[in-house]
Amino acid sequence: MSDERDDTIEPDAPGETTGQPEPAYVTVEGPLPVCEYTGSADDEPCEEPALVKRWSSAAVIISAGLGAIVGGVLVAAGIMWAVGLVPGVRPLTRTEAPTNTRPSETQITVDGNVNAAVAVASKVTPSVVNVSVQQQFRNVFTGSVELREVGNGSGVIVREDGYILTNYHVIEGADRVVVTVGVQDMEAEVSGVDPSTDLALLKIPGNGHPAIAFAPSADLEVGQFVVAVGSPFGLEKTVTAGIISALQRTPDGKGLGIARYTNLIQTDAAINPGNSGGALVDAEGRLIGINTLIQSTSGSSAGIGFAIPSDFARNVADQLIETGEAIHPYLGVQSVTIDENLSVQFDLPARAGALVQFVEPGSPADSGGLQRGDIIVEAGGRDIARAEDLVAVVRASSVGDVLEVAVIRADTERDLTVTLGSDADR
Repeated sequence: MSDERDDTIEPDAPGETTGQPEPAYVTVEGPLPVCEYTGSADDEPCEEPALVKRWSSAAVIISAGLGAIVGGVLVAAGIMWAVGLVPGVRPLTRTEAPTNTRPSETQITVDGNVNAAVAVASKVTPSVVNVSVQQQFRNVFTGSVELREVGNGSGVIVREDGYILTNYHVIEGADRVVVTVGVQDMEAEVSGVDPSTDLALLKIPGNGHPAIAFAPSADLEVGQFVVAVGSPFGLEKTVTAGIISALQRTPDGKGLGIARYTNLIQTDAAINPGNSGGALVDAEGRLIGINTLIQSTSGSSAGIGFAIPSDFARNVADQLIETGEAIHPYLGVQSVTIDENLSVQFDLPARAGALVQFVEPGSPADSGGLQRGDIIVEAGGRDIARAEDLVAVVRASSVGDVLEVAVIRADTERDLTVTLGSDADR
């Protein structure tokens, strides 16, 4: 068998039919010709195609027809899109840039509480001041003594002649106190302090200052709308709103220093460091408390804040203005809270109350017949479950008031009468 083959394909003779459709092009195959181009003037350059395709006229006609059909479809789709006939698709409508960039005027409708907060803020903020505390430091490089700001708090103008009520812990240890009234910084004099109630009175020069109005704190109700105003973290004139969450709260005194806080107002209005000494007011913008404490694990507001009631704060302020000191009713006992564990451990006859540990000789308690070991379970018509409850009853009273006290002594219950004295006589 010969390995050679004839690869030449003869075209169909004219007029002959093969039964197959005429191809769109003719393929010519065969051995590649040898190009012997030498570059001389007589030679012509040659190409060495391995495959040559020649398009027939039928292919050109078919391609042109298909192109016309596709083009027509695209044009029709474009027209439909332009007039919005394609479902879910629409042309982008461009608008001219406005010539007037002034924002449109919008009417905002708010409820009664928000309107009350706005009105209260407008009325109260002029009466609440920022209190800046400065202390002296010696410059280790120059040896000179300099004043530096070490903290800030808030205060409330309580009289037009310049008296400002704040917390004692705000100005404690201050060498200089500066208050901001409106936009004016003024040096303030410490007129009087009462560390046991954590209240202090400042005095600034001048008259006609915007004094706040007082409301009786004895008439407060849980759920009542309130607004707190102060300088948290130095942010002056900050206003927060909330409600009265509880009344007559008395903290256990742990970590609170020498101050004994009693009968406090609890609120969920945000109170943060710097709010101390600021105002807690009612819906009419009247002072109902001096913001003083927060209960929080982070040191910032957790929705549990406390304020000293206005009736008590005003009494202390009046005394400081008149005499430079404040006196308080005095019982003359030291007591500890009885709880379940203590009761079981010492086999006490009561499960709750204030256990008297010490009676000061010559005190009102001594004169009234109280003894060491007595368990006070009622005083002034209020049940006593903790030692702090007894302090609250005494603080809510006045010098010279007579208290009916119920005690458990050994296996007997006794009713005693005690006339409260003054702590100035201790």
